[in-house]
Amino acid sequence: MTELHLWLRHEVRSTERRTPIVPSDARRLVESGVTLTVEESPQRIFPIEEYEAVGCGVVPAGSWVSAPADAVVVGLKELPDGPAELTHRHIFFGHAYKQQPGAADLLRRFAAGGGALLDLEYLVDDNGRRLAAFGFWAGYLGAALAVLQQRGRLVAPLTPTSKEELDELLRPAAGEGEFTALVIGALGRSGRGARVALSVAGVEPTCWDLEETRDLDRPALLRHDVLVNAVLATTPIPPFLREQDLDDPDRRLRTVCDVTCDVGSPLNVLPVYDRTTDWTDPVRGLRKEPPLDLIAIDNLPSLLPRESSTDFSASLLPQLLDFEAGGPWGRCLDRFHQACRELGIEEGEFRNV
Repeated sequence: MTELHLWLRHEVRSTERRTPIVPSDARRLVESGVTLTVEESPQRIFPIEEYEAVGCGVVPAGSWVSAPADAVVVGLKELPDGPAELTHRHIFFGHAYKQQPGAADLLRRFAAGGGALLDLEYLVDDNGRRLAAFGFWAGYLGAALAVLQQRGRLVAPLTPTSKEELDELLRPAAGEGEFTALVIGALGRSGRGARVALSVAGVEPTCWDLEETRDLDRPALLRHDVLVNAVLATTPIPPFLREQDLDDPDRRLRTVCDVTCDVGSPLNVLPVYDRTTDWTDPVRGLRKEPPLDLIAIDNLPSLLPRESSTDFSASLLPQLLDFEAGGPWGRCLDRFHQACRELGIEEGEFRNV
């Protein structure tokens, strides 16, 4: 492969403990001839010493702004507000291609500096299937939090845990009442994770996917106690929940977890809330009587940072080992250019992958 310099950045969000490259996969990259620089990070689940031990260079947090021009900066969540001009190629989840709040500003920063966004959400194979995703763990944790909330056992603020500890919390206690749950998007990665968590909790959910949502049975949806939405719409579809549904006198629904968190996008299938929740305040009341609670945390997998990072890194590794202008990364770059054109942003001297 051509010489590649990856720069693993520190995540600015204090609750983001995941990493897209774990130390064991960092070793594979270094052994394959990749230069891997890793920023120090106080909250990353894997200590910096583990990266240093496998041959990575270590630098202070936030130093990517002065990284060599050919370095590819790798992260997961949002960039800090500065600098105003982004000169590097960045790999992360940008959430900037569906008119989300702040999307235009982010893309203009890339245009101003001549850099490029290689959005992990759009790293796909020839059939459009994502090659690296946190979906399973997002669905698992979304359903888990919904169960705990429904049973009155969700404690805030949330803290990272292990799967073994979480599974123990999920198991039903003697005398706890039963409830019904619906997973929409049940056949996808997130839906599969949600179904596994509900199974651990002793709940057999109703499972809907494309076939069941083409002609949505809204009264049937509202008759469930818990709803876990695992659908990320890419084209406009009728929303699953509307404001008027929340006031339906026959509504049994009490707990909603929106795993997708597509708030602010015109493609949002749950347009009944205008802001996400977080680790400090994980639950927001949408209605008081009868109650309806919402959980919408946009970095759910970080609650299981070790497990989710290990799985994601394993799927991203082959793509980094084959980092070239064509194929999946080329498609990422094409989608970035398309997004800029859609916003009328004049593109600078963007580099190829």
